[in-house]
Amino acid sequence: MLRTVRNLLRLVVIARTLAHHDALFPLDWLPATGGLAGLARLLNLFQVDPRVGDKRPGERLALALEALGPSFIKAGQALSTRSDLVGEEIASDLTSLQDRLPPFSGAEARAAIEAELGRPVDEIFASFENSATAAASIAQVHFATVRAPAAVTAEEAGSGEDDTAGDIAVAVKILRPGVEKAFARDLELLRWLAALFESTQPRLRRLKPVAAVETFAETVRLEMDLRMEAAAANELAENFADDPEYVVPRIDWERTARRVMTSARIDGVRLHDVAALEAAGHDLEDLVRRAASVFFLQVFRDGFFHADMHPGNLFVGADGTLLPIDFGIMGRIDRPTRNYLADMLLGFLTRDYDRVADVHFRAGYVPAHKSRDLFKQAARAIAEPILDRPTSEISIARLLAQLFQITEQFDMETQPQLLLLQKTMLLAEGVGRSLAPETNMWTLAQPMIEEWMSENRGLEARLADMTADTLLALERLPHTVTEVERAARAIADGNIRIDSGRRPSRQRFWLYGAVPAVLAAFLLGLALG
Repeated sequence: MLRTVRNLLRLVVIARTLAHHDALFPLDWLPATGGLAGLARLLNLFQVDPRVGDKRPGERLALALEALGPSFIKAGQALSTRSDLVGEEIASDLTSLQDRLPPFSGAEARAAIEAELGRPVDEIFASFENSATAAASIAQVHFATVRAPAAVTAEEAGSGEDDTAGDIAVAVKILRPGVEKAFARDLELLRWLAALFESTQPRLRRLKPVAAVETFAETVRLEMDLRMEAAAANELAENFADDPEYVVPRIDWERTARRVMTSARIDGVRLHDVAALEAAGHDLEDLVRRAASVFFLQVFRDGFFHADMHPGNLFVGADGTLLPIDFGIMGRIDRPTRNYLADMLLGFLTRDYDRVADVHFRAGYVPAHKSRDLFKQAARAIAEPILDRPTSEISIARLLAQLFQITEQFDMETQPQLLLLQKTMLLAEGVGRSLAPETNMWTLAQPMIEEWMSENRGLEARLADMTADTLLALERLPHTVTEVERAARAIADGNIRIDSGRRPSRQRFWLYGAVPAVLAAFLLGLALG
């Protein structure tokens, strides 16, 4: 009861903030909130921020979430991937959310560093700037320098430049004081709302609101351990170690801990600053081409991609090198999902709707009892209006967003890994269009997808996968034999009783009948082969 009262009071505060920004419409999505919108307007004395008068609903909601603080900024970023929940226009507007918060003081930053690393700041760094360079919802960044070993140059250390003779420029990311407590309070509210939503709206349970909140909570937990971000940056750097055109800042592990992360400082122009890029002589179309290639390699080759690629997180060096930052949100896609995604994208791009339908049913994303022909018709209805547009205007992210909107009709369960990818694709498309409006990154990527499909989905690749699966089964074989022997001993010792008067259950049949028989046949095949 106390928890309910606490969360209701918190909900009133949130509703009042939404009312101030004329963004109360999310309350219509929630059960048991009757009268809350009216109460919020009354508490707000019906006053609306004049800045929101000419803005779209999603833009007003983004402003309200910024005002509510870090948890809600992150929640808004998560909602930007859920066009199936909030609609395509609102999801698109929420992708513009940037983490803009007042910085905490240099004294607090120094105290946090010393608490984490156990030494005075002046011993850890050769110099440290008290003013923050960037302040976000979870952390902020300060510039500093470190003394390089005599035999190590700034270039070898992974830094953009020497700050002074013998010093290497670094960026120090520091968690906000008390951010864990703030998130814990708001996550409690989100869990309460998700449980309420799931229990009172049975038809929407397929959207898994409770699971979505837990996924969000796990993402936040990882973001608030900067060692995990450092590890992600390190893994991404290894994946592109042979690519001189995409360079991930080197992590300084000696000066990295749970609440502090130090990396090489980059020197470049933000990717969305078109005027500065042109002034520096960069070929904008070539930048889009290389960015599309990098994105493709991350998703399909590695299954590990930067999932927060808003324009402020990618810089261009003086020599044209792409320089990413901020690795707190990374996405992973397993091999079967990558195969599905490649099949689906090629199916749409070539207007092969039989292929689109086949891959959805084969992957189990559409239940087998649903009509394949009807799903093919729905896919065509979604794709044709988009694919008939000029090449420069084709949006694969928009296509995926509309695909997610038909999930209810076909009883499709939410696929979180694809939602995160869709958000990243939307951001990537936006960056590409801002640089070269007449260039479409998916047209550029199509030959790469086809080549990848040929190498990874052809007969030779399938045989290689089968061989790998067989080798894995052989590795597990001794463990399987041990488990069968243990079960047999348990039966012989009377620890497992089989009632002779009962028909054996399906589970018992598989444990005591089919599994040993299949295992024996497999071993016999190996012996004879």
